[in-house]
Amino acid sequence: MSTASTIRPKDRDAVIQSLRAGVVPRTGQHLIQVGRVNEISALLKDIERVADSGSCIRFVIGEYGSGKTFFLNLVRAIALEKRLVTAHADLNPDRRLHATGGQSRSLYAEMMRNISTRSKPDGGAMQSIVERFITEALKESKTSGKNPEAVIHEKLDIISEMVGGYDFGHVIAAYWKGHDTGNEQLKADAIRWLRAEFTTKTDARNALGVRTIIDDGSFYDHLKLMSRFVRLAGFEGMLICLDELVNLYKLSNVQARNSNYEQILRILNDSLQGTAVGLGFIMGGTPDFLMDTRRGLYSYSALQSRLADNTFAVRGLVDYSGPVLRLSNLDPADFYILLGNVQHVFAYGNIADYLLPDEALKTFMEHCSKKIGDAYFRTPRNTITSFVNLLSVLEQNRQTTWQEILGTVDIKPDINPDLDIPQEETTPVSVAASTMPADEEESLASFKL
Repeated sequence: MSTASTIRPKDRDAVIQSLRAGVVPRTGQHLIQVGRVNEISALLKDIERVADSGSCIRFVIGEYGSGKTFFLNLVRAIALEKRLVTAHADLNPDRRLHATGGQSRSLYAEMMRNISTRSKPDGGAMQSIVERFITEALKESKTSGKNPEAVIHEKLDIISEMVGGYDFGHVIAAYWKGHDTGNEQLKADAIRWLRAEFTTKTDARNALGVRTIIDDGSFYDHLKLMSRFVRLAGFEGMLICLDELVNLYKLSNVQARNSNYEQILRILNDSLQGTAVGLGFIMGGTPDFLMDTRRGLYSYSALQSRLADNTFAVRGLVDYSGPVLRLSNLDPADFYILLGNVQHVFAYGNIADYLLPDEALKTFMEHCSKKIGDAYFRTPRNTITSFVNLLSVLEQNRQTTWQEILGTVDIKPDINPDLDIPQEETTPVSVAASTMPADEEESLASFKL
């Protein structure tokens, strides 16, 4: 490697290892980003609106493997540079927007573990946010000559009238008390409460003197509280990134699915009406999650009317201002640039260390096209993984030429795991029990305690 390296080994390895594993890099997205200029510009306007005490919500819709997660991470990185606080999480069967068994609390806890600022982009920034609020209050106290505790309570009065705001403010005050007296345990308990790590009200009352905890029912209300709090701490606002919303689409229980859609409707209404101050949402999902009239968001009539496409955006016309943002597919030209960017990162940014000439990139694209058709640039995850594998082999086997091994590269199209969805639970329990085989019924009838 030449001494004129422009990409640090740490950044290079983070990107290359992620691409080789078929996952999205947590950092360095800007090194390989191509295309989607209009979509990024639209989200940049949303970020500016949130920073200006506004709100936004976007549903980023794209096919499996089309780069939704990469796009969300890129937007999150932009938000951090704009001095927003970000929190992100992937939905799964144990993390939902609405639940009664702790799944919503689990989602909130995951988001708070991943809460990030520009100085802490990898998560775990909750304590630094609270510390910054305390620091801002101390500065104001010195300027005004007031007691620091009085200043803190005065600043927290703004959120005390919101749902759950009184106990939220009490926990922040408890952190200040621990900060002022050197009580590290009290500070740790306050952070635990803010991260939704208390599972019983008794534990919270014993530790902090509050009678509530962040649970399934208060999930969204506390997100709004947190967005107000980060603004009091000196940040511009808060951006929530939720991915894998297709897991709501896959819920087999109709009532559970509709309850989650009702929560989305509540968030959507607040965001479009500007009720949520300094709070933005970006949600990633597939076209089926959005448009399926039997199980998707369109199955909920109130959401369908709000998320319907602009009827005037036809014959190539586009509208990037609506809540639904459909990711356009990369074209072959974009994909060619993407391959060049990946090779540039692989070579630590040194053109002299490139392993492939431009001719090889074109040949690789032709090889991919013969193997899987235009899916190689529309859903490029597997294609990029194969390209990184090719570069790795060439790097470690310098005696081999790319012409010798290119034909041996096997590329398969991405298989969407979301196509296999469970059937809806429409059969009552009593009916299900009556359809048991006779021998099973007898074995259950003979069971005794």
